[in-house]
Amino acid sequence: MTARVTTGLHRLDEMLGGGLLPGTLCVVYGATGIGKTHLGLTFAHAGVEAEGAPGILFDMNARGDSQQHHEYAARLYGWSLQRWRHTVTPMAAPFPPPGEMAARYCDALSWTGKLRDYQVPAPDGGLELDWNWKAVYNHALYTVRPFVYFHLGGGCRRIVVDGVEPMDVPGDYMQPFVFDELYRKVIHRDSETLGMEICLPVWKHREFIDAHRYEHTAVTTMLLVTTEETQLEHLIARKVASGDIGAVANTIVVMGSERVGNRLGRFLCVVKHRGSAMSDEIAEYRITARGLEFP
Repeated sequence: MTARVTTGLHRLDEMLGGGLLPGTLCVVYGATGIGKTHLGLTFAHAGVEAEGAPGILFDMNARGDSQQHHEYAARLYGWSLQRWRHTVTPMAAPFPPPGEMAARYCDALSWTGKLRDYQVPAPDGGLELDWNWKAVYNHALYTVRPFVYFHLGGGCRRIVVDGVEPMDVPGDYMQPFVFDELYRKVIHRDSETLGMEICLPVWKHREFIDAHRYEHTAVTTMLLVTTEETQLEHLIARKVASGDIGAVANTIVVMGSERVGNRLGRFLCVVKHRGSAMSDEIAEYRITARGLEFP
């Protein structure tokens, strides 16, 4: 029987036939404020008990408003989400300085916009167009690749990517492109190959690379995508648009709201879970001071 990866929520694990399948991609769709970030942080922190190390978090939000990752993590788990700052350029000293490995939050990919009018942060705090976006993206990889590599080499097996904004045709936008690149070329990259790209010159760091190998096929990723749809029934009936990452994901969970009497209820369900049995139930949940909870 295939081992499962717990989401940190027993009820959701039951709906998933025991949990997520290791090494797969789970996409969570839902409107802003529905509880996706709570779910992502719960999944990431569950790694402490399950694998001995919490997950890492990418924040792709570029709107300027906080998604409160740090506040939620501190309040719910006493977890200080420090920002990863270590950058490895070619032939630079690759290893993080003391204390940097405690940093499990990275916002180096916090971009938005369409591919043809790529936006980057401006000096005044706003956004400005940058037509040379590939150069900016490649520079960001100097921060992103070591963030992933050193944490996975240290035992982390969970990655959460948050902040993906609503899009009419995902294939036209920057965020799906960036995530696809991140997933294929960094997260699911053979550890030896990724290590040799970072730890230069290779001959000097060969012993370190060999001592920090990991199975990239065991790394489970959760992508949180904000949608225009808010009601659960609309999310369930949501069409797959061109470039939609959910088309290639192993698992899809949707989170939406519905009117229940004189209140607004929150519900989730599993609409796709390849390679496993799954529940067809619609489960109600609440966001409380203790996080995401099922009654």
